[in-house]
Amino acid sequence: MTPPGTRDLSVLFDPRSVAVIGASDDETKYGNWLGAQALRMAGSRDVHLVNRRAGTVLGHPASASLGETGDTVDLVAIAVPAHGFEASVEDALAAGARAIVGVTAGFAELGAEGRAVQERVVARVREAGAVLVGPNCLGLTDSSTGLTLSSNTMPEGRIALLSQSGNMALELSRVLAARGQGFSRFVSLGNQADLGVADLIRSCAQHDGTDVIALYCEDFGDGREFVAATREAVAAGKPVILLTVGSSEASIRGAKSHTGSLTSATAVVDAACRAGGVYRVTSPRSLADVASVLAAYGPVAVGNLVVVADGGGHASVASDLAESAGVRVPELAPELHDELRTAVGTGGHVQNPVDVVVGPGFEIGSFASIVDTALRHPDIDGVLLSGYFGGYEHYGAGMARSEEETALAIAGSAHRYRKPVLVHSMYPDGSATGTLSDNGVPVFAAVEDATNCLGVLNRAGARRPLPTLPGPADRPIRDTGYWTSRQIIRDAGIPAPDARLVDCAEDAVAAAGAIGFPVALKAMGLLHKSDSGGVSLGISDEDRLVEELTRMRDTLGVSSFCVEELADLRAGVELIVGVQQDPRFGPIVMVGFGGVLAEVLVDVTFELAPVDEAAAESMLSRLRSTRLLDEFRGRPKLDTAAAARAITAVSALAVSHPEISEIEVNPLLVTPSGVSALDARIVLAE
Repeated sequence: MTPPGTRDLSVLFDPRSVAVIGASDDETKYGNWLGAQALRMAGSRDVHLVNRRAGTVLGHPASASLGETGDTVDLVAIAVPAHGFEASVEDALAAGARAIVGVTAGFAELGAEGRAVQERVVARVREAGAVLVGPNCLGLTDSSTGLTLSSNTMPEGRIALLSQSGNMALELSRVLAARGQGFSRFVSLGNQADLGVADLIRSCAQHDGTDVIALYCEDFGDGREFVAATREAVAAGKPVILLTVGSSEASIRGAKSHTGSLTSATAVVDAACRAGGVYRVTSPRSLADVASVLAAYGPVAVGNLVVVADGGGHASVASDLAESAGVRVPELAPELHDELRTAVGTGGHVQNPVDVVVGPGFEIGSFASIVDTALRHPDIDGVLLSGYFGGYEHYGAGMARSEEETALAIAGSAHRYRKPVLVHSMYPDGSATGTLSDNGVPVFAAVEDATNCLGVLNRAGARRPLPTLPGPADRPIRDTGYWTSRQIIRDAGIPAPDARLVDCAEDAVAAAGAIGFPVALKAMGLLHKSDSGGVSLGISDEDRLVEELTRMRDTLGVSSFCVEELADLRAGVELIVGVQQDPRFGPIVMVGFGGVLAEVLVDVTFELAPVDEAAAESMLSRLRSTRLLDEFRGRPKLDTAAAARAITAVSALAVSHPEISEIEVNPLLVTPSGVSALDARIVLAE
């Protein structure tokens, strides 16, 4: 049964019959490569080759059109020049096709004219009740159904790969194959004109043959749908790994606030990955490493690691790299220390790392005993074995046999305790390391690859609840001047200093008298008041107030001013809280240490908006300088609960007003007794 919200793609991955329109004998053309792959299925499903010249193609009869075959065809791949694509789609639909793979390129990726053709094709496909992969793609495979309709042969396995880059997919196939892994499904996403990555994630999440979903994606389409789909996959027990590039930097080039300047495509995607429980990686090799570990052990985090090595150098380097990747190599509990002392034997060093000294009395089997003992302990989440293991076979047949037996024992312990064991070896191609790989224990030629992999596994973390975006507020915001923005922030429940709006010196003096000196004076109508000299702080008497107002009026050409109660910045810490609209993922909330140094400090965290108070507290805790919010040099702990409420209010305000492109409170002063919004800025979408 197809879950609600999931498009039924069964015919795409398990068709009764397939066809290639544009099949060719020319080995330089996609039609040749696809035709050859399609013919591999000839024994299990009907295969039709279509070429406008008919005759024979690849030694098999070809038709000039699908209509000539007289058969109904479920899945059609089209590899013709762009000018013939629409006609080929009509040919496919007329033959009853319910799924089309558009290998042909030359559409939206080339500009407006190509986009118009692409949109017409999608409308026609959907009208017919069919689905389209691509166009501008390499095809797809499904090892569980024997579907081979891509330009290249793909290794078979339990990992689904959805890739927007053909060459990247081919590289990943080779890297994964070298690790003994392969694809349950492969889909080249192309332009995602009809089926998008979210549709295909949902389909793979329900696929019994898939254990892990790997993505190379440059365009996420509807970012919120992407997050929803990854959450569904994770809930179904199918971890998702993402390799991407910064494809939306243009979205922040026109930013008018600090928030916009501090937001990056990477930060937005990271926030989406946290919301969706996605493992994000930065290279094809890292994707293959993480996929291999997830395929072997399932979703796992290694908080506490035991490092085992047969040399002090490897032990120390592996430990340093693990800690740098965010994985703890803790001091061992006394009982575990004593148990490992027995397993290590004389001469070894039992701390953490565990250094097995190779010398008189050394037995290779001690590695298996150490690994088993460590994994059995409830406080240990995994083991990293680093060094020479895999190379002892070179010392003789007896050592080779012992190393093989030890490899099998290590693999048995890893799967018995359901805890990951990663092995870094100077001899990754050895017989014993091959045995480890064959039995689901990942082997790495570089120790940094192993520790980086562990770091990625730990960073995915738990998914937070993702609130539904509410509808727009009844009354949209029209005026975004400072005074109005300040009032909007106050109405949202965020306190602000007492203030008066004035337009002359006499009124300013009266306002200051009512508020009480010292005061701040701010010029209205300026985007960045501080940068242009439109803010004067610490004004302690009437003469200085009149002098500053006159200066601003004469040099800045402004006629309206805000006289504001002066906040004591020494009483707390300044934060910046903002929301920026991302064209793919919608509103993104940002929190950081702020004030005038916000863009210098760049200590910020991001989440998809809206956030609740728990998520806001988590954002504050992830700041590098979060200790400034705690007790510090005799100052009491600051009111982080009030700060979290303010962050929640700002995110809710931006979400309920889609006309806002940027909103920012900077600084938000956090004190032991609450918060105060000292400045606010709202920018409407153009």
